[in-house]
Parts: sequence; structure tokens; C-alpha cells
Amino acid sequence: MMEMADRLYASYWLRGFTPAKMLQHFETALRKFPFSQLAAAATVVRVYAVSFQEAPVLEVPLPAPPGVDGIVALSRDFLHDDACIQVETFWDLWSWDSEWKLQPARIQLECLGPAFEDAGEGENLRIDFGLEDQFLPSREKEGMAMIRANIQSVLRLVHDLDEALPVERRQLWSESGENFAEKLQATLRGADPPE
Repeated sequence: MMEMADRLYASYWLRGFTPAKMLQHFETALRKFPFSQLAAAATVVRVYAVSFQEAPVLEVPLPAPPGVDGIVALSRDFLHDDACIQVETFWDLWSWDSEWKLQPARIQLECLGPAFEDAGEGENLRIDFGLEDQFLPSREKEGMAMIRANIQSVLRLVHDLDEALPVERRQLWSESGENFAEKLQATLRGADPPE
């Protein structure tokens, strides 16, 4: 039986995070995000009230690459302590499709109000990087440089957000709850057997 890949997330808890500062913090994060230069597909901005179980109160596609000012302007009227602003967009990663190519990869950035029901452990910002196998090396040596570049993209974004935001705590985690850093180290040990 083939094992399904987990999704990779980053969660942020920010000092002084309030509904009044939500959009300011999210705008800062979006300005640090490397939007895809290759994507032709639209970015979608959604605002959820209360929970992801509810239909979005706003869902607007924006042409690629999206402007941060447009995202902020769209979201401003829907800010409440129980809201989530979600931006489904693209960034450029290496992926395998009969050969290695740098191409747009889907990613979601979310700003979660303090009363939003699906804010796990009270997190303020969440990034859904997609399937973690984009960031885990396989046994084929020729793909190591591309996987390493993808990992560096994640680490660069995390570093940039750490420097730009008042981060109290940050967690990089897998959907299964496993520690991604440990999983990466174990995979690297398996991909590079001792000589």
C-alpha cells in the first residue's frame, strides 16, 4: 500500500496580535512572500467568518502576479476577530515531471483572527506549503540539488518572516504531527548512505 504524503505547514504566533493589527501583520507577511513570476493562474483571496466549515464571505480571483495592495484593500471590510483571510496563490519551486522544471506551485497563506474556530492552538498566521514530498529528497541523486533549492525557499521565507514580524513562536510541522526537521534528517540519512 502506497503511503500518502503529508502536507507541510508553518504556523506563527505573534506578540501583540489583535484584530486591529491583523491586516497590518498579514500585509507585512505578503510583502515578504515571493509570488510566482511564472504562474498564469489567478490568485484567489477568500475571507471566512467563524470557521472553514462556513462558505467564504468573500472570494475574488486576482490576475497573476497579484498586488499586495489589492489583497489588503479587498480584505479590509471583512476584518473581525473571528475572520480568516486566505490567499491561495503560487510560488516557484522545482518539480519532477519526466524532468526537473522550475514551475509554479500552489501555496496558501492565512491570517487567522483570535476567535476564528479553526485557528489551531491560537495561531495567527499559517502557511500551507503543499505536499511535503516537494521538500524531501528521494533516492535519486540527480534530484538532490532541486530538492535542496526547494528547502532553501522554505527556509528563506521563514527567515524573512521571522525578521519582519514580531514572532513569539513559530512551528514548521507536518499534517501527521511529525517533526518535519526530524523527518528531513532521517530522509537525508536514507538518501545518503554512509560510505
